[in-house]
Amino acid sequence: MVDILRDIGVIARSLDSIANIEFKDLDLTRGQYLYVVRIDENPGIIPDRLADMIKVDRTTASRAINKLEKQRFIEKREDPENKKIKRLFATEKGAEAAEYIRRENTLSSEVALDGLTQEEARNLSVLLKKVKRNVESDWNTVKKGKKRAY
Repeated sequence: MVDILRDIGVIARSLDSIANIEFKDLDLTRGQYLYVVRIDENPGIIPDRLADMIKVDRTTASRAINKLEKQRFIEKREDPENKKIKRLFATEKGAEAAEYIRRENTLSSEVALDGLTQEEARNLSVLLKKVKRNVESDWNTVKKGKKRAY
């Protein structure tokens, strides 16, 4: 069997490492750039939904959100109908950072897909979405406290 997950892991860690180095000037630490972009793309998102989207636990998301709020990349606002719910929004600083991060993502995508035809890139996207759905299913199962059979 081809070890596709190992290759995917190497690609993900390489791109994450590049991003962490390139985003140092924004004062963003490891992985925070994901939060900034997702909040900018989804104004008013609630923390639990954001955690699920990024595939981290609530505690990890909460720490990142609080730090980003202190750094003024994002702001929390009360939900007008339920004061217990805090909705997340990018600040002007956060929106500018998100735009910069998206430009980096565009370049990284171009580099990663260099040499592939448009059809190959589309096929790769379709296949990776299937893999993602499969993994998300297991992620949801494990997050609910269930064990997978090896």
